[in-house]
Amino acid sequence: MLEHHVYFWLKDEHQNAADCATFEAGLAKLLEIETVQDGLWGPPAPTPQRPVTDHSYDYALSLRFDDLASHDAYQDCPAHDEFLASYKDWWAKVEVRDFQSG
Repeated sequence: MLEHHVYFWLKDEHQNAADCATFEAGLAKLLEIETVQDGLWGPPAPTPQRPVTDHSYDYALSLRFDDLASHDAYQDCPAHDEFLASYKDWWAKVEVRDFQSG
């Protein structure tokens, strides 16, 4: 099992309801990609501030894949490429954290 976590910081000009709704629709489409076993997305949870908690991002995406091959197929999928082409200029920063679970 492979977990793929992506954190997005949107540029200030996209910090509005209309753009956020459009970006959310784009995130939702990523969950429909065939090799994605399971996934979800959302804004930071309103958990208490602690030194180890980062609430600075705007959206997180979490996807689960059966294996590395499924993840790699997702990366090469036209729908993933379309998401990148549509929104890469919308974020000021993006971070990816992948891990393999047992």
